[in-house]
Amino acid sequence: MASVPTTGLTTEQYLARERQADFKSQFFRGECFAMAGASARHNLIVANCITCLNNQLKDRPCLVYPSDLKLEVQESGLITYPDLSVVCGPPEFGYDRGDVLRNPVVLVEVLSESTESYDRGVKFDHYRRLPSLRHYVLVSQDHAAVDVFSWSPATDVSPAGWLLTYSRSLSESVALPAIGCHLPLAEVYAKVEPLEESLPHRSQNTAVTKH
Repeated sequence: MASVPTTGLTTEQYLARERQADFKSQFFRGECFAMAGASARHNLIVANCITCLNNQLKDRPCLVYPSDLKLEVQESGLITYPDLSVVCGPPEFGYDRGDVLRNPVVLVEVLSESTESYDRGVKFDHYRRLPSLRHYVLVSQDHAAVDVFSWSPATDVSPAGWLLTYSRSLSESVALPAIGCHLPLAEVYAKVEPLEESLPHRSQNTAVTKH
């Protein structure tokens, strides 16, 4: 986010400005933060994920949206641009223009050095307030590494929470059972070169955090 935000805006004022702007900005509590452009590497990974999911969902009532579509977290007031959003069933839009989504089932963010801490922390704090969200996918730009936070309802032996799973090899894939899809890392990182040495492999089911 920009170090010097535009402040004192209403949501409607932000949206009116944003629809005319030459660059994207994120909005929260009256402040408008300019977003940096993404690298070619970042965009290639996003395109690979879109292609992979579109191919699996082409005959099902699900839609895959790229990063030009805004997302609103109504409970917190954040409006931002996820790298990729998936909706199954009718999409719900706010503000009568069809450009502010409210009911994603899956959100994907490709991590960069400048945004990784925010995407894993504060942004996830916002995203998990979305009642529709079932999977939050974080994709490394530099390593064959994909993390998936999946919503797990309460059972007799465990509380409700977000279950974190990992894949750390191009021979593996991550599952997105809420939409009946998977993301093979070989497809996520197709033509993305060079990849740095993989991060240490971790247990597939490692953490549960509360909603």
